Amino acid sequence: MSGALSGIKVLDLTRVLAGPWTGQLLADLGAEVIKVERPGSGDDTRQWAPPSLADGTAAYYLAANRGKQSLTVDITTAAGQDIVRKLAAQADVLLENYKVGGLKKYGLDYGSLRQVNSRLVYCSITGFGQDGPYAELPGYDYIVQGMSGLMSITGPADGEPHKVGVAVTDLFTGLYAANAVQAALIARNRTGEGQYIDMALFDCSLAMLANVNMNWLIGHEVPPRLGNAHPNIVPYQVFKTAGDSHFILACGNDKQFRAVCEVVGLPVLGADERFASNPQRVRNRGELVPQLAAAFLAKGRDEWLKLLDAAGVPCGPINTVEEAFADPQIKHRQMEIHLKDSAGQDVPLVACPIKMSATPPRYEVAPPKLGEHTDTVLASLGYDSAAIAQLKADGTV
Repeated sequence: MSGALSGIKVLDLTRVLAGPWTGQLLADLGAEVIKVERPGSGDDTRQWAPPSLADGTAAYYLAANRGKQSLTVDITTAAGQDIVRKLAAQADVLLENYKVGGLKKYGLDYGSLRQVNSRLVYCSITGFGQDGPYAELPGYDYIVQGMSGLMSITGPADGEPHKVGVAVTDLFTGLYAANAVQAALIARNRTGEGQYIDMALFDCSLAMLANVNMNWLIGHEVPPRLGNAHPNIVPYQVFKTAGDSHFILACGNDKQFRAVCEVVGLPVLGADERFASNPQRVRNRGELVPQLAAAFLAKGRDEWLKLLDAAGVPCGPINTVEEAFADPQIKHRQMEIHLKDSAGQDVPLVACPIKMSATPPRYEVAPPKLGEHTDTVLASLGYDSAAIAQLKADGTV
């Protein structure tokens, strides 16, 4: 079955996470993705282990490189630059995450490559974008989480700021970039011309604050850290139960709040004018939440979940990653998949979460070995066996 992006060729010059995440999503949706890597070492994340497969391939690398071909090329050489130019001439999309201006000295920047392919959609991913006072700075997810305000609202109210448990700035930038690429391809269908896309981790991290950044723009009060509580909804947080376990209560409206009060045996709270509406509960959370917290200590987590669910109140457990993979809903949705790599090794992977009725994501190729497709890709460009052997001898590929 063809994917939604079948026929689209992507040249992926990225490494680590934001760029590879973009490329993997495009590959899942059917695009042909050729990953260009440094000879000998490849993507940095190939060595970010343990854990790793038996052959030493790091789990981190496997997370973002499914469905791609791996071509090793030394782009600092004239012969290597020629290979990339030939690939770009045939490509629909080029992804890169070099420092600003990093590819211009090799003649591989957008201005140079659009001369050989005016239909090329060229997407650059950097920490701070192509212009502005920080343009020259390197971009790291952790630092951007701090600079964008994300860490200022993450963590306990009376503790230090926390980063999110995964590199969400990288991941969101990858998702935004994949959307931008597909929008540019649709625009190309109308105009016949490609375009340049400038993606910045800093921009994406600020944008993803959603209601919190709007709270600042409208309310002009600096959003605080609330731990596991919600800035705009009460009660909407984690509660401790008997047996030192915890659960999430996501009470989204007044009817649900009154149901919570009945379940915990405190109907008086539901009738209290201080807590009659959500805005009032937000203003008076300091009086309300301790009373609920004390009540939830009377029973265990699973008992509360059963009672609240029966009352129509949204709630849920806090699973470990192991428990999440064992969840019957995750199993039903087939979110764990397995592919064989070129050596016949089983590679467990997490499926793309997109479900499409006619052109679903494809899972055909495990993350490639370093340089696994070099000969094949070069042959498709017209290099014969002797020329390929010479490129290898020169260290170009």
